[in-house]
Amino acid sequence: MLLINAGIVSAQNETAAKAKALVSKMTLEEKVNLVVGMGMNIPGVSQGSGTGIGQIEDKVPGAAGTTFAIPHLGIPTTVVADGPAGLRISPSRKDDKNTYYATAWPVATLLASTWDTKLVQQVGAAMGNEVKEYGVDVLLGPGLNIHRNPLGGRNFEYYSEDPVVSGKMAAAMVNGIESNAVGTSIKHFALNNQEKNRNTVNVVVGERAMREIYLRGFEIAVKESQPWTVMSSYNKLNGTYTSEEYDLLTTILRKEWGFKGLVMTDWFGGRDAVAQMKAGNDLLMPGTPDQRKAIIAAVNAGTLDVKVLDANAERLVNYVLGSQAFKKYAFTNKPDLKAHALIARNAAADGMVLLKNNDKALPVSTAKKIAAFGITSYDFVSGGTGSGDVNEEYTVSLVQGLANAGYKLDEGLTSQYQNYVTAEKARQPKKNFFEEFMNPTPRITEMETAGLIEEKAKAADIALITIGRNAGEGSDRKVENDFNLKAEEIKLIENVSNAFHAEKKKVVLIINAGGVIETASWRDKVDAILLAYQPGLEAGNAVADILTGKVNPSGKLATTFPVKYDDEVSAKNFPGKEFPEQATKGMFGMPQIPAEVVYEEGIYVGYRYYNTFNVQPAYEFGFGLSYTSFGYSNLKLSSADFKGNINATVDITNTGKAAGKEAVQLYLSAPGTKLAKPQEELKAFAKTGLLKPGQKQTIRFVINAKDLASFDTESSSWVADAGKYTVKAGASSSDIKQSASFTLAKSLVVEKCHKVLAPKMEISEIKK
Repeated sequence: MLLINAGIVSAQNETAAKAKALVSKMTLEEKVNLVVGMGMNIPGVSQGSGTGIGQIEDKVPGAAGTTFAIPHLGIPTTVVADGPAGLRISPSRKDDKNTYYATAWPVATLLASTWDTKLVQQVGAAMGNEVKEYGVDVLLGPGLNIHRNPLGGRNFEYYSEDPVVSGKMAAAMVNGIESNAVGTSIKHFALNNQEKNRNTVNVVVGERAMREIYLRGFEIAVKESQPWTVMSSYNKLNGTYTSEEYDLLTTILRKEWGFKGLVMTDWFGGRDAVAQMKAGNDLLMPGTPDQRKAIIAAVNAGTLDVKVLDANAERLVNYVLGSQAFKKYAFTNKPDLKAHALIARNAAADGMVLLKNNDKALPVSTAKKIAAFGITSYDFVSGGTGSGDVNEEYTVSLVQGLANAGYKLDEGLTSQYQNYVTAEKARQPKKNFFEEFMNPTPRITEMETAGLIEEKAKAADIALITIGRNAGEGSDRKVENDFNLKAEEIKLIENVSNAFHAEKKKVVLIINAGGVIETASWRDKVDAILLAYQPGLEAGNAVADILTGKVNPSGKLATTFPVKYDDEVSAKNFPGKEFPEQATKGMFGMPQIPAEVVYEEGIYVGYRYYNTFNVQPAYEFGFGLSYTSFGYSNLKLSSADFKGNINATVDITNTGKAAGKEAVQLYLSAPGTKLAKPQEELKAFAKTGLLKPGQKQTIRFVINAKDLASFDTESSSWVADAGKYTVKAGASSSDIKQSASFTLAKSLVVEKCHKVLAPKMEISEIKK
């Protein structure tokens, strides 16, 4: 192992030396061209002077951007493309009859709900193969911002409310993608937890919450996967744009965490190109002529040290030297999409969460005749909008999946719904690429079912209702008619449930959404609820795999479902306040409104808040049902005293009658000697294999010193308090099955950090 590591370091040093030598041969203009992207093509939007729009012909049509080539030095252009749920490129090309579809993978919220890093790495490996075979060098993902609030417009792109889940999942995804020798860009670094005023909002957050909640996932991902690139976010952090913040991008990311790669901006992020260079933001994307002029002028005026520019350029060249473009890889444009669809289907089924299953309503025999209600049963949502969208060849609808599985469908009802959906979609206004990207067409209203439901309740054996939601870039979700169900949806649930229950028949509801919705007010009306999230292109087939029992549901929530929106601790200050009197015009004339959001909840995000302050959720973090049951036993710790680390083992036994998998969660309760602590915090997790009835598996965890520690702002250190620590093995954050304890004899300074990024104002954080 030492020889292998020495070889890797030697190769890295050799590449870095080559990059340095190449930069030394460049003119000032060439260096600046390297660190500023080549612009961006937006279909239907004409080129604007200095904007970076429409300046280049894409090497890979539909990709997000490219870097500058310097042929006489052997430096090619490289291609970066969206995104978190799969490669987003154009499926069609000029004067080319071929198609270039990519796999729409299950969204991040679903992948996190698998609690299976091996599976996520497998998804990443297949996703990375498409990146490589379509001639792209870096995929702009994964995203791992925290689900601070259920209304976050891009929550579907992110994994969880918890930084350990987020970091571990992101690391697995990065390792999978980069096993193809292509790059990733983990994003958005950092505190980009809302879309409202994302280009202007100043996020005011305390040092402890910043370190423990919002940076911790990035830290885990960087240290466990070393992604090729990191993308800085749009927002300000305690007064400074993240892309212009030296202490974020250099002091913390590079000096404290040891990040070796490239930092790029989000598209058109930040304001000051020179400040971005000084901060350690190596690549400005998509790049504009005005940015080039500003950097050249600053070097010539002596306000930007050319050594800073050289360092940025060297990191850029270092990246290029590792790219497939530099290696002249003969990409095929023909990844194995059929094989990838099967991986997507399996991953989707493994992450779906069974929220309710009264009287064994599920699984359902394929001999049953099904009446499928709700427009989403016929128009299933594979994934979110914006840069998280994918141009896939197809999406299997729920009814297609049911038919493929051998179920009998009420053909009359199916025909009526399909005709309605087709007609309503035809009436929707046509939008250009940019309009649809930033402001997607709303989903059509539910079909009127008066007079239909009672008839179908007599003819069918069971009812399925699908409720659909979509969201994405540029705006956040709303409480009414989005987080809360629409009146027409509540009416549909009530009418279908009443009619089918009157016939002593069951009703199953499927949630097809990227994130959290309200469930408490209507869940008692139905017999079973399956949270399918947005499962990618094989959606209907994956749902059918759960409904038939071909796959035993093993997904568990990686984000809490509150009883009502107002129970969410961040509801009172999300998305913050605006200052419209200071508004300016931004790109395409869109107003840029300065805004500010204060994270008054501090570290008490998600289950940390619900458990500590005894607020009952609708479904807790880590919750998920199965068609079988599991027993937890024999939790053992390697020592009663902490000395460096502790090994924990727990036995998981399938005590039911069907084969299944269990997501095992390890929480830690720490003494609050100096700092207030949450009731418990997740420190590790693992997924069992497929256990047959009666089969047992021993799960092993390692608890290290950093797991014990909290961030002490006074000393700028990660500190573990002396005292008793309780290890809890559970099926969810509220369903703890086994506990054991150990003692730390003396307080321990685990890690000393720089005193940076403190807020410039007092924050009235909630207290335990």
